[in-house]
Amino acid sequence: MIVCFVPYDENICSYMTVKIVLIGAGNVGYHLGRRLKEAGLQVVQIFSRQEAHARRLAKEIQVPFVTDLAQVVTDAELYILAVNDGAMNEVAAQLQVRNGLVVHTSGGTPSAILQPYFPRFGVLYPLQTFSLTRPIDFTPIPICVCANNTADEDFLFKLGSIISQNVYKINDNQRAVLHVAAVFVNNFTNYLFQIGYDILQQENLSFDLLRPLILETAAKIQSHAPAEMQTGPAVRGDAETVERHLAYLEKFSEYQNVYQLLTNHIQKNIIIS
Repeated sequence: MIVCFVPYDENICSYMTVKIVLIGAGNVGYHLGRRLKEAGLQVVQIFSRQEAHARRLAKEIQVPFVTDLAQVVTDAELYILAVNDGAMNEVAAQLQVRNGLVVHTSGGTPSAILQPYFPRFGVLYPLQTFSLTRPIDFTPIPICVCANNTADEDFLFKLGSIISQNVYKINDNQRAVLHVAAVFVNNFTNYLFQIGYDILQQENLSFDLLRPLILETAAKIQSHAPAEMQTGPAVRGDAETVERHLAYLEKFSEYQNVYQLLTNHIQKNIIIS
């Protein structure tokens, strides 16, 4: 089931008193911590093994921090694990929680990873790319939630509506599919930007030349299906241009392979009526 939430609840103020512990102060933890505080939610403690990260966020949102999991308070209502997927088991195994709900923020890891450690568990996944140096507007970010019982899932649903206008109940299988798609549209496209950057650097050309094109491409798919907006020599069947491009890319053999693979897929799968 996928449900979109319109952010209004007459009892929303009751969620402001929920005590939240944020575990992790990296890219996701940093921005999420700032947003929780901005929204008036009660973050009572921050944990990070990296003291500099914990101190930075703690100073910004005026919350105490610890660098030892044994010092994390045990009586909070919500614990948010904004840690790397590879560290999830280790952190969960050491975290002492009385009765609180424990959630992670990962798109690719099942909520069940927390099941051996906590009776109440779930996911609070903000679907966005985060970098420390770039401010983030949480308002349009999809917040995907799930929990191992209906009451906790409803709680996360309403809590999420305080920090975003787009909250969805999405189960583990759906979120895994969503994460695969997100890797294609974010991580892979960013790598393609890097390829373009490298090619221009080789020829002493500025990447600024491509920035308007990147922005227009992203703008078009806000209101159209990507297939409808596909342009370029591959979709036009312009074999001569494709061959010229491949010839130039002989000095970038890995990039030549990427170009050929994507060209083949576009020609095979994109149909222009």
